[in-house]
Amino acid sequence: MHDDQHGTAIITSAALMNASEMIDIKIEDMKIVVVGAGAAAIACSTMYKELGVKNLIMCDSKGVIHKGRTDLNKYKKEFITQTDITTMEEAFKDANMVLGLSKPGTFSQEHIKLMSEEPIVFTLANPTPELFPEEVFEVKPKAIVGTGRSDCPNQVNNVLGFPFIFRGALDVQARTK
Repeated sequence: MHDDQHGTAIITSAALMNASEMIDIKIEDMKIVVVGAGAAAIACSTMYKELGVKNLIMCDSKGVIHKGRTDLNKYKKEFITQTDITTMEEAFKDANMVLGLSKPGTFSQEHIKLMSEEPIVFTLANPTPELFPEEVFEVKPKAIVGTGRSDCPNQVNNVLGFPFIFRGALDVQARTK
């Protein structure tokens, strides 16, 4: 297990499942934008697909990962969007959720304005999130917002899962090969 990859995937998946119930939208009907394409973003996106997400758009430092890009590694190629979306603005339009695993300022309030009425916004860049909760609430008062910071409400951080992950490993007497 890798804490940043798998821990983040587990915790954000749990948060996504709970938030989808709160806004009454099935996970398989959601449009999800993942901003960041590193190890944690790849692990989260893989888990989301396992949960039933069909419309997932991943963005890296060069923009949307789409079929016209020729600079993608094998991991990013697995997340080429199956739509004609090529810009961040198109990606955010009517999106139900954004998962930020990038750096401060990678997306803005203008992007959040393009999202659905009650978006799920996880700004998990640390120590400074892409946007702070109050910035999201200024433009989308009904948003469900989580950050990776322990000093902000609604913490969505991989550290929250460790006690339970390791307790489960102990309970089943998990062993390495």
